[in-house]
Amino acid sequence: MTSCFLPSIVPPKASAPMSSLAPSPSAAARTLAVPKPFLGLRAGRTFTSRTTRLASASRSSSRNFAVRASSYLPLVGNKAPDFEAEAVFDQEFIKVKLSDYIGKKYVILFFYPLDFTFVCPTEITAFSDRYSDFEKLNTEVLGVSVDSVFSHLAWVQTDRKSGGLGDLNYPLISDVTKSISKSFGVLIPDQGIALRGLFIIDKEGVIQHSTINNLAIGRSVDETMRTLQALQYVQENPDEVCPAGWKPGEKSMKPDPKLSKEYFSAI
Repeated sequence: MTSCFLPSIVPPKASAPMSSLAPSPSAAARTLAVPKPFLGLRAGRTFTSRTTRLASASRSSSRNFAVRASSYLPLVGNKAPDFEAEAVFDQEFIKVKLSDYIGKKYVILFFYPLDFTFVCPTEITAFSDRYSDFEKLNTEVLGVSVDSVFSHLAWVQTDRKSGGLGDLNYPLISDVTKSISKSFGVLIPDQGIALRGLFIIDKEGVIQHSTINNLAIGRSVDETMRTLQALQYVQENPDEVCPAGWKPGEKSMKPDPKLSKEYFSAI
């Protein structure tokens, strides 16, 4: 049995100084437009094409700059990488395509290292037990690991008291090719497994939140729920923002130097 308490990732070798990675002046002229202050949503943003950015970056240095340039365009605020993969749901093999949810539902997409491990089942079953709460928020939950659908099925058919999952209320996706984990930036290449990445994707297919934990640290379903509720609130109320720890029913804030004082004077 493989443990989720795997050795920590060995830090990569020191990269070249940041000055050597700076894009050329021509590339700088095509950088992102400044978004509306504080909103952090997609509205108002414009992006250059990824191909144009990488090509320009590659010409600015003799190093393998194109690979490093991918970090310049964060996942949050951009369309989620689409995928289609096999999954296990309700004791059956099904196909799951992320883009099928666009225009219909929010998606909680979370990655975990391996089946038949220790921390992983506590997270997977916790999300399943709260599935009805996510369903009320028009949100689908999808779990992903690099294991096969056959491994997923065997784990679902194992009782919880024996370290299994039992029946789940959402699909477990198989990423045996590791392409999904890689596209979401959570793959540990030398171990061939994913970190504990979690992404909240809105109905337009845009990633609005991400967290990535190391292998030994489980995630909080309550915090995921709270963040989802805050996201939905600001999308429904685009002239407001949610302060730290905001929960439904609590006071929000106006992103304005004068109007924000109404919030601060009340706390």
